[in-house]
Amino acid sequence: MNKESTNIPSYRTQKFHKFYLKVTAIVVGSFGPIFFLGTMVETSEAASWTLDFLSWPLDYQQDFQSPTTRFLSALTGGFLFGWGVMIWCLSVWVYDKSPEFVRKSVLAGILSWFVLDSLGSISSGNPSNAIFNIFVLLIAIGPLWYSAKEN
Repeated sequence: MNKESTNIPSYRTQKFHKFYLKVTAIVVGSFGPIFFLGTMVETSEAASWTLDFLSWPLDYQQDFQSPTTRFLSALTGGFLFGWGVMIWCLSVWVYDKSPEFVRKSVLAGILSWFVLDSLGSISSGNPSNAIFNIFVLLIAIGPLWYSAKEN
């Protein structure tokens, strides 16, 4: 082992990045089941509260009574859950073959989500969600912002 490899911070190792991709997958994918529950009025409370929280302040104006809202919740839940599963699978099945390309791909996806979701939130009169998005972005990207060094 050379001196340079012993000075690598643990969050910059491929081993830690591979682990952190699973954290990212959970962060992204965890919103899927919440919004899936919004597809049925009887189980929509968690989705309603989440949407209300993200459109701060809590005013209990968000509901899932409209069929179009429930349909949009189905699409959102499916996309987010699928995206989270894909990130998990990349960490398990692809990362060892091409760690830098996996890292860059996940970063591109997260950054694309951040820009479009934040601009859409601001355009729709919900700028508070853009602020919440900053926190989700920082958690989801974490150490993946930097290239990893070989273990």
